[in-house]
Amino acid sequence: MDIFVRPGDSLWQFSEVFKIPLQLIVDSNLHINPQILQVGQRIQIPGFVTINYQIQQGNTLWQIAQSRNLPLQAILLVNPNLNPNRMQIGQTIQIPQRITWRLVNGKQDYDYNIMISDLKKLQAAYPFIQSSSIGHSVLAKEIPEVLIGNGSKRVHYNGSFHANEWITTPIILTFLNDYLLSLTNQNTIRGLSTLPLYQQTSLSIVPMVNPDGVNLVLHGPPDDETLRNKIIAWNNGSSDFSGWKANINGVDLNDQFPAMWELESARNPKTPGPRDYGGKSPLSEPESIAMADLTKKRNFARVLAFHTQGRVIYWGFENLEPPESEVLVNEFSRVSGYEPVQSAGSYAGYKDWFIQDWRRPGFTVELGSGTNPLPLSQFDEIYQEVLGIFLAGLYL
Repeated sequence: MDIFVRPGDSLWQFSEVFKIPLQLIVDSNLHINPQILQVGQRIQIPGFVTINYQIQQGNTLWQIAQSRNLPLQAILLVNPNLNPNRMQIGQTIQIPQRITWRLVNGKQDYDYNIMISDLKKLQAAYPFIQSSSIGHSVLAKEIPEVLIGNGSKRVHYNGSFHANEWITTPIILTFLNDYLLSLTNQNTIRGLSTLPLYQQTSLSIVPMVNPDGVNLVLHGPPDDETLRNKIIAWNNGSSDFSGWKANINGVDLNDQFPAMWELESARNPKTPGPRDYGGKSPLSEPESIAMADLTKKRNFARVLAFHTQGRVIYWGFENLEPPESEVLVNEFSRVSGYEPVQSAGSYAGYKDWFIQDWRRPGFTVELGSGTNPLPLSQFDEIYQEVLGIFLAGLYL
């Protein structure tokens, strides 16, 4: 929601009027100097929208504000040209409305276009988050990263490394949405105040590492006949892609990292297919390159990669993980009921590479149980299980 600065206004005053933490208003308006506001300057207030209201007989602004539990100043700020003493019946004014509902609807076949649309909605409503592309998929889809928080502890979450594990994307974005609602409504999540998390932590989220693969599982192969025939051949002649984990090149992106890649490659398929083919070399695919480049750039303190299924958390790699990894995974286990397992006996995964090269905590969290892709009927149960992990990843 936009408002315009009047003589004597300050961001602190806007924070008081709209009951939004000052830090969130400052971070929503990084292009301005909060100490020197200029009259007429546009300010974005996060967590609000405006709705149209037609003046009715007998209305006063004070009555309208009271009926909506708003300060009178809030209505005046979004209607800078309004004269409260000269309102006319039928005149349309803007009323601020606090957002108290989720913008993300995760319980649907959550493809790439839905994700991009939801990220745009979140960015518009909560301009203190930043979103940018970390690279492109094989089919030139941008891979977005969302940043939230301005603390020194750098945490990273990602989802949909594997195509038929796409439910991880709406699960993660539902958490992001709930985190944003908690911050702007100053509500707790499971009794936890979230503003301190925002101030202490910078959270990076890549919700969909493998957009081409996700769309393949949900919608079938692309229209291009040559590519279509090739992918069906890699899928053993089948048009059922529910078992497909790889990217559109038939490369398993979580077997792509230079962490004993040769050992994993030696025991896995040697040609493109639905799963487990690690490519001709580590980091051969644009999606895995984008993730590696991002990880080097951001210098994360810890990473959590969300997969399905099994209700387990893998937390080690070749005994290279630091002692704090065990402390963290025990808390993740406590709040979720998931079983901590030190090693999956595999190599070349994203968290393996992170542990190996940074000697910092990395985790693969396997959500839910059953056969991939997990049904949407499990969505709420999975979300309640993993919510504690999302929070613990920030507060620990």
